[in-house]
Amino acid sequence: MATVAKTRRRPLGRRGQAFGEGFALFAECLLTGLWFCIAALPVVTIPAALAAGSRHVAAFAAGETSTLATFWTDFRTAWRESWRVGLAMCAVALVLLANLFVLAQEGVPGRSALAAATFLVAGLAATVLLRACAAWEPRERWRSLFRAALERTRDDASGTGILLGGTAVLAVCVWALWLLVVPMSGCLVGAAVAVHRRRLAREE
Repeated sequence: MATVAKTRRRPLGRRGQAFGEGFALFAECLLTGLWFCIAALPVVTIPAALAAGSRHVAAFAAGETSTLATFWTDFRTAWRESWRVGLAMCAVALVLLANLFVLAQEGVPGRSALAAATFLVAGLAATVLLRACAAWEPRERWRSLFRAALERTRDDASGTGILLGGTAVLAVCVWALWLLVVPMSGCLVGAAVAVHRRRLAREE
C-alpha cells in the first residue's frame, strides 16, 4: 500500500511543480506589464519597451538572471536602435485612427466592412510588431527583424491567430477598464515570447 501511495503522490508532485513554475512565469509577466507601461508612456518608445520586456520574459523562462536593471539596460539599447520604428508606428496608428474617425461619420458607404478591415490591418500590424520585438537581440537590425516577422506572420497561421486574439483581448479589456492595460500588456508580451520560442523549436 505504501508503494501504491508513493506512485500516486509522484504525479501530483510533478503537477504541483509545473503549476508553481507556470504561476511564477505568469507573475513575472504581470510585473513585466508594469515595467512595459512605464517605459511605453512616451508612446514612441513602445517598440523598445516591447523588446526589453520580451527579452526579460524569455530570460526568466530560460532560467537566466534577469532583473529590473537588465530590463532598463535592454530598453535603452533598444531605444537607440528603434526610435525610427517608434515614429513609424505612431504614424501608422494616426492614419488608422483617422480612417476610423472618417468611417464613424454617417453616410459613408460600406463603413462596417471598411471598419472591420481597418481593425484587421491594425491587429496584423501589432502582430508583426510583437513578433519583431520578441526576436530582438542587442545589435540586431530592425529591418531584418521585421522582414522575418512578416514571413512568420504569413507562414505561422496558428501563432498569428494567438497574437491577434491576444491583441483583441487587450483592446477589449482596456476599453472596459483602462487599468487592465498593465496586466494584459504583460500577458501579451508573454504570448509573443511563447509564440517565438515555439517557432524556434520547430525550426531546430
